[in-house]
This record gives sequence, C-alpha cells and structure tokens, in this order.
Amino acid sequence: MVSRKLTKSIAAGVAAIAIAGASYGIVSATSSGSSAAASGGTAGGGTAGSGGPAGSGGPAGGPGSGGGSNARSGPAAGGSSGTASGVSTSGFTLTTAAGQKVIVNEASATTYEKGTSAASASAVTTGEPVLVLGTTSGTTITATQVIVQPASSGSATSSAAKVVPFQRGAPATSKQVGQIPANYTEGSGTIVSGTAANKATEAALAAYPGGVVDRVVKLSSGEYEVHNIGVNWPHHIFVNQDFKAVGAN
Repeated sequence: MVSRKLTKSIAAGVAAIAIAGASYGIVSATSSGSSAAASGGTAGGGTAGSGGPAGSGGPAGGPGSGGGSNARSGPAAGGSSGTASGVSTSGFTLTTAAGQKVIVNEASATTYEKGTSAASASAVTTGEPVLVLGTTSGTTITATQVIVQPASSGSATSSAAKVVPFQRGAPATSKQVGQIPANYTEGSGTIVSGTAANKATEAALAAYPGGVVDRVVKLSSGEYEVHNIGVNWPHHIFVNQDFKAVGAN
C-alpha cells in the first residue's frame, strides 16, 4: 500500500514539474517575442538625417536636423563648384573656394558646356573653374552636367568671403543673414530632383560658393532649402521661387 501511494506521489510530482516547465516556456516565448517586436519597432521607427558638418562624408543632415520628410536616406540631387584638377577619363577632383576636395565621377550620360555652349569632356582641364551638378553622396558627385567657366565664376572669390570654411574641431558658426522663409522648421519639406534641384543648387552655389550641396528641399511655401556641407557656415541656403538666393543660416 505504501509503495502504491509513493508511486502515485512521484507521478503527481513529475506531472506538476512538466506543467510548470511548459508554462515557463510559454511565458518565456511570449516575453521574448514582445522584446523582439519592441526592438524591431525602435530600429525601424527611428528618425534619420542628423549630423554636423559633413565634409568627411559623414551624416549630412546639418546640425540639429530632425527626422521630417526630408530626412536623408541616400544620395540626392546637388552639386558643387570650384577648380578642376587630377583630370582623368573617368572623372576629376574639384577643389572648392573653401578648400573642400570633391571627387567627381563622370559617366557616358554626363553632358558638358563651356560657358553657354555645348562641349565635350575634353573641355575639363586642370585649373579650369567648373560647376558640377549631379547626384551627391558625401563629398562624391556622380555628374549629370559639368559646366566649364560657369557665368558665376567671376564673382566666386568675393562671394566666398562670406563662407566659413570647415575646420575639424572648430565650433559651428551660428548666424543668420537675409530672409528665412516664414514658419520654416528645420527637417520639414520634401527632397526634390531634376530641373528645380539644379536651378536651386546653381543659385545657392553662386551666392555661397565653397561647400557641397547634398540635397535640395522644397518647403511648403514653394521656396527651397539648399543643404550645404563641407563648410562651417552656411549649412542652409534659402532660394525663392524665382531661384534667387535670399538668405542663409
């Protein structure tokens, strides 16, 4: 009788342990699944597009950029201007008025102008002033258009005096000039490409040569925020609907 009772007690104990183990497994799996979902939500829902001067190809959102609709997720339309050097069959190096080095990659679809006339790749020679428009990724531009001796090159030296060159370790310059669009909020707007981006880039670089435009954002007012990297100031150049630079900060 004692043996039968002992056997029943052992069986009951084993069953209880099995049930407890199964319950722990369910709770543990549920907890792990919740943690993974939470982690996935955080990773997927974070904001992008913050950073400081991106002269070294770092984050290009500008100081304090938020995660609005213009938060940068990849290369975008932009450009730069300066002096050509290291010319090869695949591209050249551009040095801006502020001393920033830019790698320019050319492609079979790249078009060329010299002044206002159509030209070929041979028009790009060492020492020539050039304006490059294309797709910007950090301080590398894949050129869609190269203009040799652009109309703005004559005034570039005096205009460059306004620009504060990038110096590693130096604090960002904080100042505002001209007109800033009403109700402007950094991080708002929509990244644009094509003709509008090219015209806004040209206007911004003519007024403030020395940096690299890595994106153009159309604001709700219809004006443009041209984002400028590779310099300590300005980080944002504002261009109106007539494609004239009207302010900067």
